[in-house]
Amino acid sequence: MALARNRRHQRSVDYWPGFVDALSTLLMAIMFLLTVFVVGQFILSREISGRDEVLNRLNSRINDLVEQLALEKNGKQDLEDSVANLQASLSSAESERSRLQALLAAGSGNSQAAETRVGTLTQQLDEQKQASVRALSQVDLLNQQIAALRSQIAAVEAALQASESKDQSSQVKIADLGRRLNVALAQRVQELNRYRSDFFGRLREILSDRDNIRIVGDRFVFQSEVLFPSGAADLNPAGQVEMAKLAAALIDLAKEIPPEINWVLRVDGHTDNVPLSGSGRYADNWALSSARAIAVVKFLIAEGVPADRLVAAGFGEFQPIAPGDTPDARATNRRIELKLTEK
Repeated sequence: MALARNRRHQRSVDYWPGFVDALSTLLMAIMFLLTVFVVGQFILSREISGRDEVLNRLNSRINDLVEQLALEKNGKQDLEDSVANLQASLSSAESERSRLQALLAAGSGNSQAAETRVGTLTQQLDEQKQASVRALSQVDLLNQQIAALRSQIAAVEAALQASESKDQSSQVKIADLGRRLNVALAQRVQELNRYRSDFFGRLREILSDRDNIRIVGDRFVFQSEVLFPSGAADLNPAGQVEMAKLAAALIDLAKEIPPEINWVLRVDGHTDNVPLSGSGRYADNWALSSARAIAVVKFLIAEGVPADRLVAAGFGEFQPIAPGDTPDARATNRRIELKLTEK
């Protein structure tokens, strides 16, 4: 009795399981935050890529409009040069007509020839006036087209500025959403960790004080010999007693965990590396480990644990916790692990 009390006292001051539990929880939180960050970066990159395509199309449209505007300006300059030339010709013709009319009035030269010349110059003058009017009409039309192009450019620039403003607003919203999501997830992780600690604490109190039932990291570990006969997946009487205690603790804990925390108890089956003969009930260690995990889950359901809060998984001999092929190492690797986690 004194030896047992000393062993319990030594275990009560063993801080290593709690430290491992906290470290594992911190690693899980960091991995989850990194996952959220990667998802946020992926969504942000898709949003920015869409904005870049819109900006590229708008910039291409602006370049086309600028080229059209330059062409229209060149055409307008050519027409203005033509108008200037016509006006110069008109002035020269008017001067010539005035000179001829002066000569005619003075009685010098041939009157008939002068009149013919005056008529010809008058006709040319009318034609030049008509050409000048047409040129001015084309200049007005070009001015209208240039004004329309400028309006289109202004509209495109306004759309571009609105798109950039919307893009900046979206980035701010995404950053704020990511921050709030990280805070909420961190709170959920802290709550689940608190309930996991309470759950393990209750299991320490109610389960038998045995070396083959222990806590490893964030898992509660039962050696297979406590629950099952060798090579079988049917719970023995001692295993049923231990699982009944576990079910009672789990039912009490389920009443305290808020419904918004989507938790499950994962039951993992593990075997040693000794292959099965294949002639028995189970073909290999995969089948045996899965059957043992399922047997524990079904027993807990029969004891009143909600089925949607349980998960069974078999790992065969491929997740050992003790290296080597010694009998002690193999016995350590034959186990059932319980982990309270999120879905």
